[in-house]
Amino acid sequence: MLKYVKYFSPSFTAIMLVPFYLQGAFYPTIYLLIFSSILLIGDLYIKDTEVQKFSYPSILNFSIYINLPILFILTFFIVSIFSNELPFWYINAFKTILNIDFIQLKESFILIDKISIIIHAGLQIGSLGIVAAHELVHRKNDKFDMFVGNWLLSFSWDCNFAIEHVYGHHKNVCLNKDPASAKRGENIYWFILRGIVNEQISGWEIELNRLRRKKMNLFSIHNRMITGYMRSLSITILMFMFTGLFGMFIFLLCSLLSKVFLEAINYIEHYGLVRETGKPVRMRHSWNSNHFFSSIYLYNVTRHSDHHRNTNLKFWELKPTDQAAPMLPYGYLMMLYLSLFIPYLYKRVMKKELLNWDQNHANDFERNLVNSL
Repeated sequence: MLKYVKYFSPSFTAIMLVPFYLQGAFYPTIYLLIFSSILLIGDLYIKDTEVQKFSYPSILNFSIYINLPILFILTFFIVSIFSNELPFWYINAFKTILNIDFIQLKESFILIDKISIIIHAGLQIGSLGIVAAHELVHRKNDKFDMFVGNWLLSFSWDCNFAIEHVYGHHKNVCLNKDPASAKRGENIYWFILRGIVNEQISGWEIELNRLRRKKMNLFSIHNRMITGYMRSLSITILMFMFTGLFGMFIFLLCSLLSKVFLEAINYIEHYGLVRETGKPVRMRHSWNSNHFFSSIYLYNVTRHSDHHRNTNLKFWELKPTDQAAPMLPYGYLMMLYLSLFIPYLYKRVMKKELLNWDQNHANDFERNLVNSL
């Protein structure tokens, strides 16, 4: 049973955030430090190389479906901490049910707490929202999974992900024209900006071409970009109605931060790798990680080569790799923090890994392509 329970860890971590925050000052910062420390240190010592068999995949699907109501409630709770326009019934509910003065609680948080809350909100929208949606939007023929996946993406204003990632990135990975593949030595902050802009452009191009082929109206409910934006807009309007203008601003800030984290993960997944145009994607064209906590919190996105090898595989069916594909030296969260906060050190660490890729994984054309850069 434990092999099923571990995939509920992202949801459980998000739920536990609430009782920690309700303790008042310093607890949001303490929680973020504990969360980060467990993942960073745990990844150093616990590996994930086992291929497990699951007899009840519906339980694993539920571990993702449950993220939608959790993310909805959690996001409203976090945004309410920053709002000065909360309805009376909401404030009164904390007093009546929990005997907590919510106004006093909000005012107890110092600046570092508020920064920690926003960072953790970005991480939660990224993990429970975007990463979970990444699993579901690949199931193109399952209407319910696509429904849940698209609504999970709406919290990050990233409806484009269900289109560009599935129909663009998987086709163009490791090519210059792929906005989600980082070039060798590329500045991560420039990559994030470039990725956000160019992925939107690519997503619109893919969707408009699809509608033209089907002879459908470009500006209608058939346009998945438009309907996706409408989902995000509906949540944003609810935030405004419930928490006011500043609350809505905080929600949009958390959404943007989750997108930044996503692009940083994109940066890590294919950093510096190249491929010949027209040639198939191979195991060598993605960075992988066999670190336990990164795997469960990212629903095995860490087994990235196998995901690109066969996008129809469910997250629990993805196989870890070792010698057949390039490996990251640390877990995804460690690499995420290094790339965002100490980019010089990240590039220094990856210089050795890229040299190994050039010598032991790349074919002759790819080696020549790297040398010409």
